[in-house]
Amino acid sequence: MNGPFQTAQQLTATVLPAEFEVLAPPPLLLPGENLDHYQALRQAIFADLAPRSAIEWLLAIDVAELSWEIQRYRILRHRLLEAYRQNAIEAALRRIDMAGIGPEFEDEAAYYTRQNAVSWRLDPVAMTDIEARLASYGIDQHAINMEVYAQAREIFALFESLLNATQTKRLLLLREIKNHRFLRTLKSTTPTSKFQAGYGN
Repeated sequence: MNGPFQTAQQLTATVLPAEFEVLAPPPLLLPGENLDHYQALRQAIFADLAPRSAIEWLLAIDVAELSWEIQRYRILRHRLLEAYRQNAIEAALRRIDMAGIGPEFEDEAAYYTRQNAVSWRLDPVAMTDIEARLASYGIDQHAINMEVYAQAREIFALFESLLNATQTKRLLLLREIKNHRFLRTLKSTTPTSKFQAGYGN
């Protein structure tokens, strides 16, 4: 920040100016997240918003961070449903394989049912066989989907609330950028005395 400050025209870029890098520390990525993907998303947002002032750059940085969080929540929500799908398969198998099982054999039967559910997830051949057997009992993919959402409803609702809150924050920031540009345009096209009389009091 020792050099001359960039003009508004110079600030209209897709690369974060050096003097603002301290305000945008390295992203805190989770294991499995890709830094190149993060940077590509951020550059796309910068290119779309085309910040033209220091304030707009700060707001654009926050928009990029929130957009990454939204993408993260969506991926984690999908992974959550995948994880609960194994539980749903196990629950369906229990209803079929453990019907009429005596109490003395329930633990052993539950163990093998759980192993079958693991095989469903890891072995494509086992997946095909198990799903065909479930379908023969009238348990199709739609029924499994219903079981997934029933089991994951509480944590799924948590992700929905996180998504909605983050999307609302992003929308407010975009409105702030729009308002900031409107006021700057208004100020540049209105005599100083009239602008101060309308907005300075």
